[in-house]
Amino acid sequence: MTIINRYHLSALSVAISTLLTPTVYATTASPNIEKISVSGVRQAFRGDIPLNEQPQSVEFISTESLDDAGVNTLTDIFDLTPSIAEQNDFGGLWESFAIRGLVGDESIPSGFLINGYSSGRSFSGTRDTSNIDYVEVMKGPGSALYGRSEPGGTINIITKKPQFAQQGYVKVTGGSWQNYRAEADYTNALSEHVAFRINGAVEDGESFRDYHESSKRVVTPSILWLISDTSKLNYELEYVDQSTTFDRGIVAIDGKIDSLPIETFLGEPSDKPTEVDAISHQLTFEHQIGQWSLLNGFSYSDSKFLSESSDAELAPSRQVYFKDGETLSRQHNQRDFQTAYLSARTELSGSVELAGFTHHLLIGADASKFDFDKLWYRYRPTLEDTRYAINMYNPVYGKTAPEGSLLYNSTEVQHSYGVYIQDQIDVSEQWKVQVGGRFDWFDQQIDNHINLKQSKSDQSTFSPRVGLVYAHSDNLQYYTSYSEGFRPNSGYDSNGDAFEPEETASFEAGIKFNTDSVSGSFTVFSAEKSNMLTTDLQAGVSTALGEVTSDGVELDLHGDMTDSMSFDFAYTYTDAKTANDTVNPDWWVKLPKGSPLLNIPKHSANAQIKRDLNDLVDLNATVGLAVQYVGERLGETIDPTYYLPSYTLVNMFAKYHVNNDVSIQFNVNNLLDKKYYANSYSAIWTQPGEPINYKLSLKYTF
Repeated sequence: MTIINRYHLSALSVAISTLLTPTVYATTASPNIEKISVSGVRQAFRGDIPLNEQPQSVEFISTESLDDAGVNTLTDIFDLTPSIAEQNDFGGLWESFAIRGLVGDESIPSGFLINGYSSGRSFSGTRDTSNIDYVEVMKGPGSALYGRSEPGGTINIITKKPQFAQQGYVKVTGGSWQNYRAEADYTNALSEHVAFRINGAVEDGESFRDYHESSKRVVTPSILWLISDTSKLNYELEYVDQSTTFDRGIVAIDGKIDSLPIETFLGEPSDKPTEVDAISHQLTFEHQIGQWSLLNGFSYSDSKFLSESSDAELAPSRQVYFKDGETLSRQHNQRDFQTAYLSARTELSGSVELAGFTHHLLIGADASKFDFDKLWYRYRPTLEDTRYAINMYNPVYGKTAPEGSLLYNSTEVQHSYGVYIQDQIDVSEQWKVQVGGRFDWFDQQIDNHINLKQSKSDQSTFSPRVGLVYAHSDNLQYYTSYSEGFRPNSGYDSNGDAFEPEETASFEAGIKFNTDSVSGSFTVFSAEKSNMLTTDLQAGVSTALGEVTSDGVELDLHGDMTDSMSFDFAYTYTDAKTANDTVNPDWWVKLPKGSPLLNIPKHSANAQIKRDLNDLVDLNATVGLAVQYVGERLGETIDPTYYLPSYTLVNMFAKYHVNNDVSIQFNVNNLLDKKYYANSYSAIWTQPGEPINYKLSLKYTF
């Protein structure tokens, strides 16, 4: 559902420039902000520059939007903006996404930020929304500040912070396929200077997919200490315990995507569920020095990922289905992934008058260490070995998987260090110039315990960033920016050598505007990257795809149709393709220059209308209707004719406030019960989308 509340840029810039240290966000759909919440903790990479004076497009998804849409995971949030395209999610076990058409290594989760700290690299399951305050989709390049990132943009999740006044809620939800969820949040003061918060969720359920079950337990306590008028310390902990069925989806037999019912499960129900156990810590210290702000902190996460799965074999030379049309050869995989990620950062920001101009300076340094232990056993069939095969039309389960062989036994350690500086200069009241850059050092060591080979790499790179803003008025701004960046690649090639990092370059130009009834932005973007990885199934490792490009436009509109009715509309055109001739290593098929990229629609759009019913029927209630359109997408790299069809989903919600404390909400997704396919890796691994489904929630707020 696409219920996205965006900032009214003019009002937001006033709020941010007025409140030096807190982070400010809107929780209403009206262009005239009625309610502002202050988290009390400064966000990194911000400085003191109002958003409408930055050469960048930022989309905000507020708490109210998440609540209206009834979303529970970060993957659900991807459906709320057409700028994000869902990618192959490793059997539903992690978030994988592309912003503006470009995605990173498919063999690991996509990276994102949590309160400005790099995250998503660990195998921590699908992220829950119970402690999310709001989400920023920061479009365009970010490597010149954040370090490793994609040129299309970066997702930054802002978590809920402790407050000094008692507040909280308890929410219970039941829905389709016996899904049940309990969620709670509570915050209060422990003393005049110390406040705490604790929230979390418990969830259990099944799926429209046969034999699919899942459960999740997440808890996130935090504490805020106001040390003095100028200093504060914030600590957050998150613990996640998740269990779910590994599921590669269905097979499009002979390229016909609707050959099998969408509920058909082609794995093995007797496989142990995938277990995720993860814990993370964040500690942030903020100190105000006159007009300058010093921000220090560290983040640490530890994850364990144990998985057993029976997956359809992709290689034609091993797949019986390509011969008889009904018998599916299956692999059997046992994975044990463990990661530890430690990062630290210090940042100084403020303004200074120099040479007759105001300089908004942002100076920082960070360091990180990433450890990845990878143990993976795999059985692969041959055309003659059908012991573990299954009939796709009449599956019979219960077969015992043959013993697998050791595919991976490796330890990878990455160290990275970076320094960055950014100066935004007020050349005049209307013209703003931004210049900046980041220098990174990166080293990587991979110990292959199978062949006792050690691979090392040591690299450094500089990422420049320039931007220009022309503020025609408080209601109209033009901007343009250019940036270069990088992203280290994890793993090694078929020779055991570490990969060169991805290198990126990105350009964008746009307009931000607002009137009495409509606000929004229009952006034109172009990005390119080299050393992009894909999976080499024959060798069992990754390899470089080569160069890819992505060009497009984005339009975001938001406004009020009447005092009680608001609307949102967003459209994205993305042309993402290979920039050189290359060879797909899965089946050694030539991919000519201009080949489209996997799972990237050229056209996508979201529209939503929200109506308060108070003045219509004298009822304290709200209803909303949203439409999501996703265009056709390439569904398999080697077969240029296999496309996932376009789809249009209609979602709705209705919320009734029984009184000031109790509310009831009803959500229906895919209201017209359209059959659609969310993503794929190939015609043999294609993920169907959910048919019509509902959830009913009861919430008590105090």
